[in-house]
Formats: sequence, structure tokens, C-alpha cells
Amino acid sequence: MLCSAIIIDTRKELSVKYKKSLANKDIRVQIVSSIKDALILIQSLEPDLIIVSDSIPEPLNDFCERIRILTYNIRPIIVALSKSDNIDDKIKVLESGADDYISEPVNFKEFQTRIKAHLRRELESNLDNKTLLPNEKYSLRALKRTLADNTDWATILISIENFKHYVEIYSDFAGDKIIQTLLAIIKSGLAETDFVSQLAESEFMIITKSLSAERFASFITTAFDTVVPKFYSHEDAKRGYMTMQSDDEAGIRIEFVSLLVSVISSEYDNYNNPEHLIDKMRRIKSLAKLPSKSNYIVDRPKISGQTEELLKYNKKIVIVEDDTAMELLLRTTLELQGYDVSGNDENIIPAIFIIDTGDDMSKLELCKQIKTNKSFVNTKVIVTSNRHDKSTILNAGADLYLPKPYELSALIKWVEYFIKKINL
Repeated sequence: MLCSAIIIDTRKELSVKYKKSLANKDIRVQIVSSIKDALILIQSLEPDLIIVSDSIPEPLNDFCERIRILTYNIRPIIVALSKSDNIDDKIKVLESGADDYISEPVNFKEFQTRIKAHLRRELESNLDNKTLLPNEKYSLRALKRTLADNTDWATILISIENFKHYVEIYSDFAGDKIIQTLLAIIKSGLAETDFVSQLAESEFMIITKSLSAERFASFITTAFDTVVPKFYSHEDAKRGYMTMQSDDEAGIRIEFVSLLVSVISSEYDNYNNPEHLIDKMRRIKSLAKLPSKSNYIVDRPKISGQTEELLKYNKKIVIVEDDTAMELLLRTTLELQGYDVSGNDENIIPAIFIIDTGDDMSKLELCKQIKTNKSFVNTKVIVTSNRHDKSTILNAGADLYLPKPYELSALIKWVEYFIKKINL
């Protein structure tokens, strides 16, 4: 499944021999005998390799030139097979877009070696430098081939939450260790035919069978939560969260890294666009969010029917402020920024609570109640206070401590930051 190859050859016996010499668990080879079928297959599969013989009813150089124009955005490897050993024929075909020219009869050992060398270079050009996994560009190609097959499949999207903050606090080296650990967990559960790739720095995708997908997702989240505590300092591990200090002295409570995993399979719906499929996996993963714990979600009919409603962009803010003038100023300022501070729709869970404790730290009880209520699992709490006691406020569950007096522009900045984070 890793590589896709097409052999365009009208000779049945010889084309089968070529296929048998190449096909293995890493290379899927298909044979077509007509140019029309070949062009359709090339567009649907976006193959890594096209092997074309001069048995087709079109000059090799013309065909190679046409394929180059058709596949300008993916640029597959083109290997020409010909009975001619004439140097002028070779040059003509190579100048028309072929990457290699092999004269027949071929030495099959040499043929295999040359093809593998071409595929190795193609794959290496699409690998992430650190993890050596196929990148997003190649992932889309692999996904497109999977969807075109119309066979049983499932995709698993794995995202490391709070990873960038972890790296800012603990260093790039520590972040690399977490990724290496996650990949070791993933690879320990992969079947031989499964495909794993990297979409972004902390985002990975697996293509597997639908029967094993949910079990795989459960294994990954459980195993990750078991080993990840060793990646924190003793102080953070004891406290239960990480902290960051911003330029304006606001204290930010950062939850530990965790996995959000979404699973979509061919079992319940049909898909034909790989970009749309990845976009949906990214959107539904937010429904799996749990506080300080990895979790996964499987897209099923009962979830799909609710997805659009649940994933509406949430801009609702609740202000808890005893000073009437300050409450009005905050409300007006936030509404001018386009946020919903009216509170009219009780069916929408607030994205953010802004709680001012003033000098009364007992108001932190409200913060604790919000953070222990499962209904507010994705809700962020900003606490402003005259009491400069960052540890007490963050320990109560606040996501951000903003000491008073503060600039309204600073508050708006943090509101915008959390709204974007919640609605990813």
C-alpha cells in the first residue's frame, strides 16, 4: 500500500511477469492494456510509478509527454520499456519526460533493482526529516488510492494536544522524545498492511481496516497516558499541570499533553475526496476532548447527525463581575469584537467564563465548579484578581490568571487565543 505502480502494456504474458517481479507488501501493481483505461487510472490513483511499453498504439515519446502534462502536480516516475536499443530513440523518449529507458529483453534482477531505486528516491523526497514518515502530500495520495479502491478501510487521526506549549516549556528535545514514544506505541500496534504518516508536527494519520480501528484507537490513547507522566518535572507532575509566564505577567495554566483521536471508516458513509475526509477527522476530534486525559471518538450515524450542531463556532462568553461599570465595559468591548456576551441562547455552553474575584478568593469556588462539571469540558476560565496569588488561582482550575490592573487589549488578546483554541 505504500507505493502504487501502473504497467501499461498490451502483452498479457510479459506484463504479468513484470508485475510479479515487482509486487510485494510495499508495492501495489496494476496492469492496463489500453491508453484510455491508463489515463483514467492515473488520474484516480495518482501512482508513484508508471511503466509503459512500446506495445501501445502511440509513440513512446508522445505518450510520455502527454503523461507529464496530465500529472504535472504529482510527477510520477515514468519508466519506458522498448524493444529498441537505438541511442536516438532513448534520447527522444527521455527528453519527452521519461525518467528511465530500459531495452528489452530485460534482465529481471536489474529491472527490479532499478525500479526499487526509483521508488526509494520518490519516497525519500516525501518523508519528514525527523520521523522519516510520509508527509501530508504523500498522505493525501495514499488516501486517494484507498478511497478509489472501494474496499474496507478506516482512517485514524492522532493529534497531540498542548504539544507546542510543552515544547516552549521543556524544549524541542523533550518534544522529540514524546513524538518518538508515540510513534513507538503506534508502530507496535500496526498490521503489515497498515499505513502511518505525518500530517503536521504533532499530527499523524493511520489507514487501516475498519474492524481493528476502534481497538487500535483505544490502545493508543491508553498506552500514551500510561507512559507520558514521566516527561514532566517533579514539580509539574505533583501540581497536575504546566505553567507559562507571558510578557504581561499573566499566568497561564497549561494542561498536560494528551491525545485526541478521531476514527472514520467506510462502514457508515462513502467518501471520494481525501481533503474532505481529513478535514472531517480534524473537526470531529474536538468531541473527544476530556480534561487532562487522552480520548478517541468514532464517527457513527448517531454522532454524524449531531456533528454540525455540535461543531458550530462557539463565541459565547459569560462575565462574572460585581463592578457594574466594569461589567458593562467588558460586555460592550467584547460585543464590539463580535463575541456573544448576551447569554440569550441557553443551549450553547459558554466558550469562556471571565470571573473577577476582586479581593474575595472564595469566588474561586465557581471556577472549581465549572472545571469539575463535565458539561464544561471544553470551556476556558479566565480569572482576574487584585490578589496576586497565581498558584492558588491556577490550582483552582483557571486556564489563565490575569492580575489587576490589566489592559483591555491584553484581555481581548487572551479571549481571541482561547476562542481559536476551543474551535479548532
